[in-house]
Amino acid sequence: MYKYIDKMELSSLPELYARLKGIKHIALDMDGTIYNGGTLFPFTIPFLTKIKEMGIGYSFLTNNPSKSTNDYLAHLAKMGIEATREEMYTSAQATIDYIKANHPQAKRLFILGTPSMIAEFESAGFISTADDASDIPDLLVVSFDMSLTYSRLCRAAWWASRNIPYIATNPDRVCPTDKEVVLVDCGSIYTCIEHATGRNPDVVIGKPDPRMLEGILTRYSLKPSEVAMIGDRIYTDVRMAYNAGAIGVLVLSGETTMDIVTQSDLKPDIIARNLAEFEDMVINAYANTI
Repeated sequence: MYKYIDKMELSSLPELYARLKGIKHIALDMDGTIYNGGTLFPFTIPFLTKIKEMGIGYSFLTNNPSKSTNDYLAHLAKMGIEATREEMYTSAQATIDYIKANHPQAKRLFILGTPSMIAEFESAGFISTADDASDIPDLLVVSFDMSLTYSRLCRAAWWASRNIPYIATNPDRVCPTDKEVVLVDCGSIYTCIEHATGRNPDVVIGKPDPRMLEGILTRYSLKPSEVAMIGDRIYTDVRMAYNAGAIGVLVLSGETTMDIVTQSDLKPDIIARNLAEFEDMVINAYANTI
C-alpha cells in the first residue's frame, strides 16, 4: 500500500523509484517503528541488515528522553541490535544541545524527568535543582517522566508561573506501548502545567522540530532529499520530515491508523504497513529499470 503526498506530486512509479534511489540515509523512529514497548518487531533486524547491505546508512531518532543514550544502546543490544552512540539521537540530547547554544549561562535546571534522563543532563555539566522553592533554577525542563510525583509536578508548575525560561523535550501526547495502559507522555504533562498556570513551554524540542533531523544532515553531510524519516506518527515524524525537507515515511505499526491519515491536514510522502513493506519498496526501486 503506497500513498504519495500532494506537496511532492509523486504521481508515477518512475518518480517514486527515482526518489527512493536517492536515499542515502534513513532516520528511524523507535517506539512503534522498530519495536513496540519491550517487543522487537520481527522485521526490524532483517530491515537493518538489508539497507546496510545496500549501502544506506541509518540512525535512531526518538522523542522519548526517558532513557540516557547508554541506556538506549543497552536496550537495543538486548533486542539484538548493535548500535553506536553516533547512530543514536534522543530529544534529551537535542534539548541539551539547544540549551548550550541558546542559554549558555544556564547551569541549574529543574528537570521533570526520569533519573536516567537527569543523569544524562548532569553528565553534560548541568546541576539538577531540588524540589524546593529556595533552590531556584536557571531554567525549567519538562519531559516524559515515568517517575513523576505530584510534588515535583507542582514544583514545575510553580517555576513555570515564575516566568523562568521553560523548555519541553517533546510534544508527544502518549508513548506507544505493548501493555494494556496509556502511557502519558510529555505533551500531556506540559498541557497539565498549562491548564494550571496558563503558560506553555517557550520551546518544544524533539520531533517535529527540524533540528532533530538537521543534526543528522550535518553529521553525515547529507542533503534533505537524501534522507527518509520513518515513523509511526504524522504530527511528529512526518511533520519533522516536512519541516526539514526530507522524505516522510509513515508506518502503520504504531500509533497512527488510516482514519487518522484521512483526517490529517498533512499527508505522508509514503505510507507502508511496516518496515518490511518499505524495504520491499526500496528493493523494487533499485531493481526497476524504467
